[in-house]
Amino acid sequence: MKLHKRRKSSRYHGRGMGSNGHGSRKNWRKSGHRGGIGMSGTGKRADHLKTLVLKLYGNNYFGKQGVTSRRTQRDTRQRINIKDIELHIEKYGKRSNAGYVVNLQDYKILGEGEVKNKIFVKCFEVSESARKKIEKAGGSIEVAQKKEIITPVISNPKHERKAAKKE
Repeated sequence: MKLHKRRKSSRYHGRGMGSNGHGSRKNWRKSGHRGGIGMSGTGKRADHLKTLVLKLYGNNYFGKQGVTSRRTQRDTRQRINIKDIELHIEKYGKRSNAGYVVNLQDYKILGEGEVKNKIFVKCFEVSESARKKIEKAGGSIEVAQKKEIITPVISNPKHERKAAKKE
């Protein structure tokens, strides 16, 4: 006995716009629901290509990363605590007869931790607590000269009028 199998097009009759089970006709063209070619359709609400995006661009692709205003300058100074210098004294300093000579010209030295060795430090800046602890242990600190930046004073006439009214 021979089985009669209907054609696919006749089996899908009446299943939504005559689209053979693909929703509206536009959904079965080229890339389907994805939206196009490239990175289109990867927005934060559409999960299409999400795994690809996370793999290629990491977890910082979606969402806000934060903005600082143009006038706000980030503090880019490097900092190091005394305890870190003590822990890795061989890495940062050279042994001499008097103690250790440590050259950290780009760093600010902070005062967390204790000083056991005599250390002679060259640095960019130093906190008061760090200075006291190093000098108490018999060491010394040489701070690099800071370049003074002269900022022009911009007068604000509106502010000056308010100040004159108060007087």
